[in-house]
Amino acid sequence: MSVFNSSRLQGKTVLITGASAGIGAATAVLFAKAGSNVILAARRVEQLQKIEQECVAAHKAAGVQAGGRFASVQLDVADKAQVNSLFDRVPADLKAVDVLVNNAGFVLGVERVGEIADADYEAMFQVNVFGLIAVTQLLIKDFKARNTGHIINLGSIAGREPYAGGGIYCATKHAVRSFTGTLLRELVNTGIRVTEIQPGMVETEFSVVRFRGDKSAADKVYEGIQPLVAEDIAEEIVWAASRPPHVNVAELFVLPVHQASATINYRGGNVPHSRL
Repeated sequence: MSVFNSSRLQGKTVLITGASAGIGAATAVLFAKAGSNVILAARRVEQLQKIEQECVAAHKAAGVQAGGRFASVQLDVADKAQVNSLFDRVPADLKAVDVLVNNAGFVLGVERVGEIADADYEAMFQVNVFGLIAVTQLLIKDFKARNTGHIINLGSIAGREPYAGGGIYCATKHAVRSFTGTLLRELVNTGIRVTEIQPGMVETEFSVVRFRGDKSAADKVYEGIQPLVAEDIAEEIVWAASRPPHVNVAELFVLPVHQASATINYRGGNVPHSRL
């Protein structure tokens, strides 16, 4: 037994939503390194193609003979027509998906209830909840027919604990947690695995979007603390996917060492961040 045996991922096909940046992009590259095939789906096609090239390079550098097939597909998960036609745009040899990573999601604003724009809360629910459900429903029948597959949903600490200024985002992630729990129970008589990854503070462009492009405001969120980075969560996703078929990591809650909850953290100074 190895510490992290990724051989089970070789030749598997992985579909990742929101793969153009952040956690989704890092996850795509790591699956490529493990010898998987990857369908990268997101709205920003030009950025997707850059990540696809990173996947090609990572696969080549790993020297793995299996896998190595990649495809970039434009997908707005909030657009039901795009979701329903997704596999019309996927190469034939990648249509049998083994792992679905529902990563697409975002948060917009820190307004409190009564101040939240209709367009903002509608958009967050469309992507974070309805989009995730739509993509899952697209694949679930095939998973059931083959009695195999793995659904990995990106939740959040916000799905465990609400906080002021995050009413809508917290509500969407609580919905993701509940939906994931329902899947786990409904699929218990199948070979399909269901996982929810729940990160705490992760520094990506996610926070810049929250503050509507104000990077200085986003940077203040992480002042005095060493947050997680996209690659940290990518490792957890790929690790969960690489477990033996009879092992299901149902829930994985991941925090920086100086964070204890959504609102409790220690900002006494950064901890050196090293990767083994």
